[in-house]
Amino acid sequence: MAQQEVQNGGGAEIKEVSFTAVKPQLVVEAPKAGDAISFYKAAFGAEEVSRSLHPKRKADQEVPLILSAQLLLGGTTILISDGPDDSGAPVKAAGAGCVLCLETDDVEAAVAKAVAAGAVSEAEIADSDGSACCGGSVGKLKDPYGFTWNICTPAAATGAETC
Repeated sequence: MAQQEVQNGGGAEIKEVSFTAVKPQLVVEAPKAGDAISFYKAAFGAEEVSRSLHPKRKADQEVPLILSAQLLLGGTTILISDGPDDSGAPVKAAGAGCVLCLETDDVEAAVAKAVAAGAVSEAEIADSDGSACCGGSVGKLKDPYGFTWNICTPAAATGAETC
């Protein structure tokens, strides 16, 4: 039983964490994010709140890729982004195509809690450049089911305007 507790994150003092928002980020095959945004507006009445374009536009692209567009849908924020355009094939891996952003004031504690529960840290906690969904600090995790999570400070707390 003790071994099972350790595997499930038990046995260690874990700090309580409170989240302020969950923002699903839907990653679509590039360059279809603009079409997806138009669809969500037309089909569901989504309101586009903001949009940031990928800063590294290739010369042969007709339209710049969308790094992150924030939509308000039913009182919930969702983010729409173009996926990497280095392959013409759509993403087919489990959990691919979706990044979930959780906002909290304590990114370190939240990442530690998720890792203790079985998530894998994919990068060191770092300062966000403010161009995507996160405010100041961001930690990137992959859950046991293949979904990617960005744990970050609220954008409003850092003055970021893109999310």
